[in-house]
Amino acid sequence: MSIGFNSGSRRLQDRFDTRRLADRIDGLLVSDAISEGDRRFIQARDMFFLATADAEGRPTCSYKGGEPGFVAVLDSRTLAFPSYDGNGMYLSAGNVLVNPDVGMLFIDFEKGHRLRVEGTASIDPADPLGGDYPEAQFVVRVKARAVYPNCPRYIHRYRLVRRSRFVPEPGSMTPVPEWKCSDWAADVLPARDPAREPGGRQVLGR
Repeated sequence: MSIGFNSGSRRLQDRFDTRRLADRIDGLLVSDAISEGDRRFIQARDMFFLATADAEGRPTCSYKGGEPGFVAVLDSRTLAFPSYDGNGMYLSAGNVLVNPDVGMLFIDFEKGHRLRVEGTASIDPADPLGGDYPEAQFVVRVKARAVYPNCPRYIHRYRLVRRSRFVPEPGSMTPVPEWKCSDWAADVLPARDPAREPGGRQVLGR
């Protein structure tokens, strides 16, 4: 499996004399399959960064968080994760519908390790995994094209203080974010948004 260096990458590799190193890494560390070690690492994470681009190639990057294991490794080539309620813009998911190429970056900030997954994403409104994620609007599946680790030297070390109280949990009432009760947002919320239920849910700032 090869990452597939483009002409820009090659120009910089030649400028800094790293073409041989890049080819060695590409040959030794890049795979099109998710190993057992990769699976354990991914499913232990409670967040990742998702890179997408629209049909014109304009990129965006988003943070995705949940309980550890919210990204499921379905087989050696396939990942799945839920899309929860957000700000309603659907920038990343909208990009997937017009340009399915995505990048996923998983980081362990406590131990200093990171893993990249690049592949092709899809969204099926009737995905059978939808029932596995309480309050998920839909599930995104990613078919891996390239899986590889990154040098950890620049990862700053952080420790978890508290997981988000907004991540849906079975049998628990998910609180409403404070911004949804603001004057600028309240009158344009979806008709069935929980924030429209008077006193129906606890309101939290963050």
